[in-house]
Amino acid sequence: MTTTADNVTAAAAVPVSHLTPERWAIANRHVVRKAIAEFSHERILVPELIRDEGAGVGLYKVVSDDDATEYRFRARVLRLDHWSITADSVVRVRNGEDLSVDALDFIADFHEALAIRQDMLPVYLEEVSSTLASHAYKQGKPFSSAQLAAGITGGADRAADFQAIEHSMTEGHPCFVANNGRLGFGIADYHAFAPETGATVKLQWIAVHRSKAVFTSSAGLDYRTHFEAELGPATLAWFNAELSASGLDPEEYLLMPVHPWQWDNKLTVTFAAEIAQRHIVNLGAGEDSYQAQQSIRTFFNTTAPEKAYVKTAMSVLNMGFMRGLSPQYMKATPAINDWLQELIGNDQELQNRGLAMIRETAAIGYHNHYYEAASAKGSPYRKMLSALWRESPLPLLKDGQQLATMASLLHVDQSGAPMVTALMKRSGLAPTEWLRRYFEAYLVPLLHCLYEYELAFMPHGENVILILENGVPVRAIMKDIAEEIVVMGDRLELPEDVSRIKADIPAEEMVLAIFTDVFDCIFRFLGAILVEDGTLSEDEFWGTAATVVKEYQQRHPDLTDQFAMHDVFAPDFELSCLNRLQLRNNQQMLDISDPSGGLQMAGRLANPLAKFA
Repeated sequence: MTTTADNVTAAAAVPVSHLTPERWAIANRHVVRKAIAEFSHERILVPELIRDEGAGVGLYKVVSDDDATEYRFRARVLRLDHWSITADSVVRVRNGEDLSVDALDFIADFHEALAIRQDMLPVYLEEVSSTLASHAYKQGKPFSSAQLAAGITGGADRAADFQAIEHSMTEGHPCFVANNGRLGFGIADYHAFAPETGATVKLQWIAVHRSKAVFTSSAGLDYRTHFEAELGPATLAWFNAELSASGLDPEEYLLMPVHPWQWDNKLTVTFAAEIAQRHIVNLGAGEDSYQAQQSIRTFFNTTAPEKAYVKTAMSVLNMGFMRGLSPQYMKATPAINDWLQELIGNDQELQNRGLAMIRETAAIGYHNHYYEAASAKGSPYRKMLSALWRESPLPLLKDGQQLATMASLLHVDQSGAPMVTALMKRSGLAPTEWLRRYFEAYLVPLLHCLYEYELAFMPHGENVILILENGVPVRAIMKDIAEEIVVMGDRLELPEDVSRIKADIPAEEMVLAIFTDVFDCIFRFLGAILVEDGTLSEDEFWGTAATVVKEYQQRHPDLTDQFAMHDVFAPDFELSCLNRLQLRNNQQMLDISDPSGGLQMAGRLANPLAKFA
């Protein structure tokens, strides 16, 4: 029998060895540097130049709300108003006294400038604290950028190399300051489920009554075929036997994977009525082992890497959203993926560039009538129990190719070495030629989808997988399709079951799918890394992008009107601010059914492509 003392001892045994003064100090410098840089970029803070130190470097300061605390730092201001700040240069002075650099104090010092509501401030501080703790843990990651670029198994196990990169990422979203909030996790949950730990996870399986759930799948894939492939006949028979032993008819139930955290912390309490009424039946852990991906609620099958990813609902607050999954959205997910697969397959430009997608081929959503009747549309209480299956990218590889999350292009290891530079060195190509190949694989398909179809992805680093040959990107794979893509105009006729992805976006905002999501949220950071590393100049970076865009446009004179309407060579564009969204409402930054309606703008940014027009 387990006693209270046993439980206390077990809890105390969960390691917090990453929380040391040395690591905490490094984490605080990292987060404060990022906070100053991103809040200045979004024009929340306005740094004052103290002294020009030459070579584009200046000594700057920002002053707290009460005018008593100064933060001084050295920075270069690069294209797109990117503040490239040296973390070691940050100094905090209050009333003439030097103080330690502390990210939680920094948020408190500037909370009025940040316009955080008083009731939200402690929640945001908790998200920052969690981000600091995760950074302290990540400082112990063992692999260098060079090792990751080469593949830790030397290419012998491509799935293992892919997942080593996945759990070695240290930054999270490059724009958000509080990007590892994960409110709801305790320390044991962190070690068990945080992506950076690389822990082995066994998913929980339940049976859900057919009267309460909806299963949908891609054309040609039925329920039994899907589950025989994912679970295997033996496990399928075992689960059915468990139901029969409980006096239940297996034909009246559908099988469903659940995140273990969600089962323990939410479903057994919030869905207790459903369990008691045998609408939900616990079947135990599955056989296969999985590894959490950067998106935290998505799992890669490490037992059988060519099987599907599993994405689960998770009621953890992270980076502006509760990470649930809507059963209403699940219903149309396979159809949306099938539609996009056909569009990509029939487009010669996209085929020439090698664009691929990994489809969400099956989905299941559970409807809890208690909470659906009592909650507003979009409430987290409506998104607690759903799941989907997404194809593995492994079957897309040819001999000699490897996979890497695109987030790895912004990864910098503990010694300060960028992974993108390591990939360039491995390739043997000139940096501008390597960039050209990357832009052809990634940027050109996004531009073409905008111009040809007025279709936009959410193409941030975690949502894109690169196929590499000798360190060179040769193809981009898009994922997280059904919840993220949007058709913005009238160039496409959508089938009824796909109509959910249509959104009313003003014509002048459509090009922000490139300017904000690609230029400002990815290329701004990638260019800065390469400039600060001494690999190339800003003109070389943006000039290479401009050349690739022009070559694409020359191939498509039929789209000249679209090029003029969505002009990526325009002098400037609106600055859309992500941290302002999170600071305004860290529970739900945006209504995903109205992606344009809640944007936070702060003036305009000079377009770095304009000088090459």
